[in-house]
Amino acid sequence: MSVNRKKLIIEAATKSFSLFGYKATTMDQVAKIANVGKGTIYTFYANKEELFKEIVDNMIVEMEQEANDVINPKLTFTENLHLTLYRLLEFRREHQLMIKLFQEEQEIRTPTVLEMVEEIENAIISFIAQKIKIAIQKKYIKDCDPELTAFLMLKMYITLIVDWERIRQPLNKEEIAELFDLYLFKGLSL
Repeated sequence: MSVNRKKLIIEAATKSFSLFGYKATTMDQVAKIANVGKGTIYTFYANKEELFKEIVDNMIVEMEQEANDVINPKLTFTENLHLTLYRLLEFRREHQLMIKLFQEEQEIRTPTVLEMVEEIENAIISFIAQKIKIAIQKKYIKDCDPELTAFLMLKMYITLIVDWERIRQPLNKEEIAELFDLYLFKGLSL
């Protein structure tokens, strides 16, 4: 029975955080949405931050699963990298809680949200770095710092998808893959 209540609480809190953001969500709202007493929430979580952290951790696991699901062993490292990065950023753009977190990060700069957004970004970088380490071991790419390379790859992708769209016509998936390959793997030298 307690597992069902915990699940109800997590679902209710996710809904509240997605609709109202972290700062505006209260434990009273979560209790009301979950149809449990506020004291029941505190039997599972010491505070709102702890509840929020578990939800973000679950979202990171879900995001990594989504990224792993697009990897195709028949494709090259660069093709899989493109598919993975594209899927991770699609997840960021489609997942309601993620959208609300990034909105709150930009507009309100709530410290707990800033910390969780950083945790999400670090999880993405770590995920990509693991793939880079494997690619280095298999001699698909040159030896490099996997974490720094993952950081640069993620930032380049964000720039090509998110930042570029703010000022110019959006690039399609193929154009992004070509640019990523040109600037990161082939280089501009003749």
